[in-house]
Amino acid sequence: MIVVERIDPNGGTTGGTGHRISIRGHEIVADMSAPDGHDAGPDPHDLYDSALGACKAMTMLWYAQRNGIPVENIHVGVVRDASEERKGIYKLTTRIALTGPMTDEQHDRLIAVAAKCPVHKLMSEVETQIETIAVPRVGEPERP
Repeated sequence: MIVVERIDPNGGTTGGTGHRISIRGHEIVADMSAPDGHDAGPDPHDLYDSALGACKAMTMLWYAQRNGIPVENIHVGVVRDASEERKGIYKLTTRIALTGPMTDEQHDRLIAVAAKCPVHKLMSEVETQIETIAVPRVGEPERP
């Protein structure tokens, strides 16, 4: 389970906008970008976009290690175009740079593998269903 909870140094409704994200034993701070937030960490769009870049990088490394491809460095840049997000189009462009003494064929295989990473598939081929459930406030019974 992933838990997201507000970090509120001022103890009220006007405090900071940052949130702590706890994932297993790891913690990340997320925040809204200025002017709405304090930019204490990446915003939710940044986290979404970075999941794609991280998945592509890790998938290529995993494939290279299992297939003896001598990749040394993997750099994945992710550029967002959210100009039509409200129209249902959210465009991410990834730019991949690989180094190492690999052949052109090995290089091309790694680029092809990047397009098949699980998060790429999740973002482009899978219907995500989200259910939002309110839990009772402390000391109150559940609502029907």
